[in-house]
Amino acid sequence: EHAQGEAAASCSTEEVAACRLSGKVAHCGCDYASVERLNKDHLFPMLTEVVEQPFFRFFKVNLYCDCPFWPEAGMCFQRDCCVTECEENEIPEAWREQDKLNQQRREQLCEGEAHVDRRMDPGVTSQLSAITGWHGLNNPWVPGDDAGVDYIYVDLRRNPEKYTGYKGEDARRVWAAIYDQSALKEAAAAVAAARDDGNPAAVPREQEVLYRLISGMHTAITTSIVHNFHDEATGTWGPNLPMFKARFGNPGAKSFIENLYFTLLFVLRAVTKAGPALSTFGYNTGQPDADARTEELMKSLVLNDALRKACPAPFDEGLLWRREGSEVLARELQTAFHNITRVMDCVGCEKCKMHGKLNILGIASAMKVLFSVPPPPPGTSTTACADPRLILDRNEVIALINLLAKLSKSVEAIRELSLQLDQHPEL
Repeated sequence: EHAQGEAAASCSTEEVAACRLSGKVAHCGCDYASVERLNKDHLFPMLTEVVEQPFFRFFKVNLYCDCPFWPEAGMCFQRDCCVTECEENEIPEAWREQDKLNQQRREQLCEGEAHVDRRMDPGVTSQLSAITGWHGLNNPWVPGDDAGVDYIYVDLRRNPEKYTGYKGEDARRVWAAIYDQSALKEAAAAVAAARDDGNPAAVPREQEVLYRLISGMHTAITTSIVHNFHDEATGTWGPNLPMFKARFGNPGAKSFIENLYFTLLFVLRAVTKAGPALSTFGYNTGQPDADARTEELMKSLVLNDALRKACPAPFDEGLLWRREGSEVLARELQTAFHNITRVMDCVGCEKCKMHGKLNILGIASAMKVLFSVPPPPPGTSTTACADPRLILDRNEVIALINLLAKLSKSVEAIRELSLQLDQHPEL
């Protein structure tokens, strides 16, 4: 009660979204009101500029793939469901050359492996792990690399996440398949029971974290749709307040918004921890001025004093994976996440599928940063030096930062829409 009183007392009249919540974000070191303030004043404006830079606009994705779970997956052919693919000359030349080089190296290193012995020599494994884009070795949260997959580049600025008209049984089936993963189903039930009786969730914290991340991602997607809705009567795009009230303006939706805040802090912590790698990453698109600005913005993001002071400990990953049996649990959760990743192939809307894959890779990249590299010793700055064990490829960096921007934008959108809803009590 004391924490709740402090949170309520610290809220301004503009912080109605956070004031409907109370205390600290679950498993995080910040309260809701502080997160809303730091997001509105610092994180959201900065990330809005970051993702407008050329480096973060182009995402490499496989959209033309079969659904592995049900063969009759339908496709949405409405105009807003379609993705505008980049022409080859739009893709930065340095990226095209790197893609060709990576493909040649992979073919050379793997030549003969499949015909003789499927176990790779440690030296080959080490070389493959250094190749950007070799997800199966670089990131345990991403399914193994698919040979022969056709990837395309998509300009995220030309294909924003918004209402596309994709709905109905096909969309519900996708979300049902995601939440039907036993790890998520058990965690959701445990979190709901804990909320009712006030006790900790009766599942491993790592399992609860995975559920909250998927739920937070789901909330961000819904918020994007509500905030960018097409009014067929007027032909205009904008917020849909009645839909916002139906989805989030009721007590039953409180946990969804809480999970959005949690996911924002989790990904923010990953970006902070990966600070050395991100601040020295090669942001090369062949546009020197824009690339220099991107590097400057990324350094400002990972070294931002205002963010560190407002929320010095967004999430403490050092509390996880300490119990006996953690290795077995990690494999189980990775399998569940791999299945969720493959469910994205069943989305019948190209644009929704593209953003779903962007979000999932962003979460996978955040978990790779937080769970694959041990935290620094107490008292050591997380931005002191780069950990050589952390290798992020270009697409992972793009997905990680775009996901953080999307979560930040969703928190700000919920704040704005909560204010608007309060001004329209008739809804």
